[in-house]
Formats: sequence, C-alpha cells, structure tokens
Amino acid sequence: MLDVCLLGCGGMMPLPYRWLTALMTRFNGSSLLIDCGEGTQIAIKEKGWSFKPIDVICFTHYHGDHISGLPGLLLTMGNAERREPLTMIGPKGLEYVVNALRVIAPELPFPINFIEIEGAEQTFELEGYRLKAFRVNHNIQCYGYTLEIDRAGKFDPERAMCQEIPQKYWGILQKGESIEADGRVLTPDMVLGPARKGIKITYTTDTRPTKSIVENAKKSDLFICEGMYGEKEKAAKAVEYKHMTFYEAAQLAKDAQVKELWLTHYSPSMTRAEIYMDEVRKIFPAAKAGKDKMSVEMKFE
Repeated sequence: MLDVCLLGCGGMMPLPYRWLTALMTRFNGSSLLIDCGEGTQIAIKEKGWSFKPIDVICFTHYHGDHISGLPGLLLTMGNAERREPLTMIGPKGLEYVVNALRVIAPELPFPINFIEIEGAEQTFELEGYRLKAFRVNHNIQCYGYTLEIDRAGKFDPERAMCQEIPQKYWGILQKGESIEADGRVLTPDMVLGPARKGIKITYTTDTRPTKSIVENAKKSDLFICEGMYGEKEKAAKAVEYKHMTFYEAAQLAKDAQVKELWLTHYSPSMTRAEIYMDEVRKIFPAAKAGKDKMSVEMKFE
C-alpha cells in the first residue's frame, strides 16, 4: 500500500489558500518528499502526517518555490529527535545549494547523504521501491520522478511440494529471499508465479512537454503533472517561460496511457482551476484539478 499526498499545488509563491507544490509518499514505514517550497512543513502538519519518517527528499530543480522551505523542515526534523541518515537526491549542485541554505540550520542531529543525478536518467533502489529521475525541459536543469513498487508472483504451494521444498522455508522464499539448505540453493522463482502488476506514480513539474515524460510516465497509475496555465490565451507565455498548460498536460497523460492525472503547480493568477476542467477532460477524461492535501491510498490490484 502506498499513500500519496499532494501537499500543495501552487507555483511561484504560496498564497493564503494554496501552498507551494510538494509531494509526499508513505510506504512500509518510510516517507519520501519531492520538492520543499516555502510552507511545506505547515502543509505536512495540516495533513496530520509526521516529519520524522522522511528518509528521502528529492528536488526537481533549485528555484526558490521548490526548495526554500528546506531549512525549516530540517530544523523541525531535528527537533523531532531524528537520528537516522537522510538521503537527498537532485540535479548537480545539490550539496552546494543545500549547504548554503543550511547557514540558518547548521546543527542537525542526523547526517545527510547527497546523491547528485548523473546524466539524462538515473534509477535508485530505496526503501523497498524503485525511484527513477529523468530530465525534462525547463530554463534550468530539471528532473521528473517515477516511483515504482514491484509485486512478486503468487506463491504456488504445489510447485513447492513437487520440488520437495520443506514447508519451513516457504515463508522465506515467498519474501523473495534465497536459501542454501540441504545441499542445494532454493530460490524464489522455484515457488512463485509470474510477477504481478505493481504500483507506479510519476511526478513532473516546471517543464515543457517532452518525450521523456511520455516514456517514463507510460501506464502510470497516477500522473501528477504541472498545469501552470488554464487560460488558453497564455499558451505563448507557457512556451516562453518553459511551463505547461492544462491541455498540454492532458495530452501527455493521454499519450502515456496513464490511469489518472492530477494537475498541479498553478500560476498565482489562477484562482479557480476547476472552471477549465471540462475542456481538459475532453482530451483526457480521468483528469482532476489538484488541491492542497489531495491524497489517495494506492493498493495492489
């Protein structure tokens, strides 16, 4: 089971009714945060989720509306008596940018492990899931992220018995672990059927539409994508500043054959995203206008 929460859906600046874009997920006792704009920790507090289990913080890029809330969050995590290492992932310059921000949060009771993304794509195995960063097209280096949780095949007791595998080893093999016992090596594939469908979510913001988004979001269960502008007359502005319109995001969702689309990262001038959604759904029917603290509990099929 994966909990997903869009903590905020605003771009550029926080507003009285809208926090800046940030995404938080919870899986198997560990939390991941993507981006941390001003006010992110207030949004987490309003949601009722905990700071302490955040083990990974990813950044799409280093514009202020995506990282300026980090010093306060780190201090709060330290005050929550966190001692475990914290992993940070982001484009080149990550350690320099974070340490510059930490001038106002110099003393932390936990170490930080910095991982700077190399190349156009990079995959990480973290906390029981797979995280892939892929480059998108903004006016500075920027990445989107795909998070996947695999699901092993169904345990087949008949296969286990036919191969004379003692029942005391079944549970270990079912968890995906191999065993050396009775002079032979027992592996999970000896007792498990074909892999079943897992869970996949994709998050991307501050970009023009790119082939990399379609390829990496392909068949995602949930696609959270920037929709900076709903007004069709602002299409040229989206091109100029390398952002996206609602309709471009919807076309990406259609091309990637995702199950559901949540729009996010609205322009501060956007007061009512919902009024544009009828037109958006003509392109991609399973589209929703993101809202602060919008969340879903994703389960295996």
